[in-house]
Amino acid sequence: MKTINLKTGNLSVRVFVIFTMMLAVMALVVFSAFDKTEKRELAQNEPQGLQVEVSHPIFEKITEWDEYTGRFEASNRVEVRARVSGYIENVSFKDGQDVTKGDVLFTIDQRPFKIALNQARAGYGQALANFTTAQDNFNRVRSLRQSGAVSLEEYDHRQQALAGAKATLQLAQAAVDNAKLNLEFTRVKAPISGRVSRDMVNEGNLIDGGSSNSTLLTTIVATSPIHFYFRGSESDYLKYSRLAQNGERGSSRSTANPVLLKLQDEADYSHEAVMDFVDNEIDRSTGTIEGRATLDNEDGLIEPGMFGKARLLGSAEHEAIMIPDEIIGTNQSVRFVYVLAEDNTVTTKNIELGPLHTNGLRIIRNGLTVEDKLITNNIQKIRPGVAVRPIEKSPIATKEALAVASAE
Repeated sequence: MKTINLKTGNLSVRVFVIFTMMLAVMALVVFSAFDKTEKRELAQNEPQGLQVEVSHPIFEKITEWDEYTGRFEASNRVEVRARVSGYIENVSFKDGQDVTKGDVLFTIDQRPFKIALNQARAGYGQALANFTTAQDNFNRVRSLRQSGAVSLEEYDHRQQALAGAKATLQLAQAAVDNAKLNLEFTRVKAPISGRVSRDMVNEGNLIDGGSSNSTLLTTIVATSPIHFYFRGSESDYLKYSRLAQNGERGSSRSTANPVLLKLQDEADYSHEAVMDFVDNEIDRSTGTIEGRATLDNEDGLIEPGMFGKARLLGSAEHEAIMIPDEIIGTNQSVRFVYVLAEDNTVTTKNIELGPLHTNGLRIIRNGLTVEDKLITNNIQKIRPGVAVRPIEKSPIATKEALAVASAE
């Protein structure tokens, strides 16, 4: 009986061991499946890196342009005033129309001036008659003087009478010329071609003429070409002078350097002009010097008095790094850009800015290299140290391309 019990006990132990091992295997299988499910769920719930576009900065040869603000002025402006006094009889133009040099603008009552001309002509006729008589009298005594039939006193008397008559005739002729000129001045003509203002004095009014305080009748401005005046600082003047001395850029006093202009409602500098004047001294009160550009204004779009902005050639050709102005961030007085690190995380680089060039590209003086990978989109969604998924773009996006990408 003991042997049988022993064998029965051994069998029970074996069954228990096998059962325990089976439970352990099942537990391992269950825990392994649970662990895989948990890892899969964690992987699914783990946030993915933000996708960003990266590009190298633009590196090429450029010429820099300096920006100035100024005002357009007429290339020629005249205040029309009469040269004789009288009543305005007729106004021969419409307010604001274009006129040509020599066109009659105003007519002053001519009757008094015609009378004065007739008087002058009558005086001339009388003087001419006196001159003819004096000439005949002198001719008579001149032939007799050789024979001694006339005294020397009589000869001198008639010679002097002839000289006086000649002078009187010349004076009468001058009176006629003056009367003709005054009569001509009754027709007030346009001294230049251009656009006339309104008539400051209407028909029937009495005006003063012939002096600097004469009645202002109207004004005429010539707008084709048109001038653009602006002021630069003393440091700007010195920079341009140094460039000219080094042969890197011609002096605007002797070279028609290009100037690009734009109006208030324009985004691009689309109007081409040239420099044609630099003032002869620095203004002591402002420390600036005046410059002028001339623009062909054939379509008449630009009016005198309008404001504008100008870009003036400001350097010789040189190599420069440029990036879109829109990707530059500001931290108080520090300017920076987001750059992709080697481990695909975001980092920043502080930069020193130069002037705005073209198409929204900003010249970078310091802080970047051509090997840097700039992050050009999703700027508001990233921060330093964040992992991202970069997509390389080449070349770097310009202002227009960035605008299209933002719209999409």
